[in-house]
Amino acid sequence: MLTTIIIAITVLLSITAFAQHNFFEKAKFNAYDIAYHKEWWRWISNGFIHADYFHLGMNMITLFFFGPKLEDHFADLFGLNGLFLYGTLYLLAIPVSSMYSYYKHQNDPNYSAIGASGAVSAILFSQILFDPTNGICLYYFICIPGWLFGILYLWYSYSMSKKQLDHIGHDAHLFGALFGLVFTILVKPDIVLSFVQNFTK
Repeated sequence: MLTTIIIAITVLLSITAFAQHNFFEKAKFNAYDIAYHKEWWRWISNGFIHADYFHLGMNMITLFFFGPKLEDHFADLFGLNGLFLYGTLYLLAIPVSSMYSYYKHQNDPNYSAIGASGAVSAILFSQILFDPTNGICLYYFICIPGWLFGILYLWYSYSMSKKQLDHIGHDAHLFGALFGLVFTILVKPDIVLSFVQNFTK
């Protein structure tokens, strides 16, 4: 599955970045370097590195739970094109979710951000549109529906973005989530009706 490939690549590149400071510095999202040094690769590369193992684990666990389900939905709807759409959603979400930070910080050489947060948020909220009541189960008995997990995920992101204690792109969570919703509605407009019906069955 494509989700497995994405997770494998992200883990490999993140671990490499942990060990190689120069690679980490060249891959992270730095709006100033993009604007004034034309280092365009940072729009994408930042989505494949993380601050630490906890940051990496949180994003990859979320992707592991929700990504394969969304892959299946896209495959059922669009056949082989579903895989392409899924990959497009994930990769586009990385730069799209960073646009707000780019315009906000492009004149600040000290600002940087990293992580797959924007792309993972896009996958999470796209999947929530398809199946809001199906979420994750911890230890086989503590189950959290997708819509509640999504709310908690955004609340945590908003709180951390206000504190600005790290280089994690918490703003990207919010804009990635919005992009995931918009993208999914554009490719399947009747998903909104299906979403409502999930709560009225």
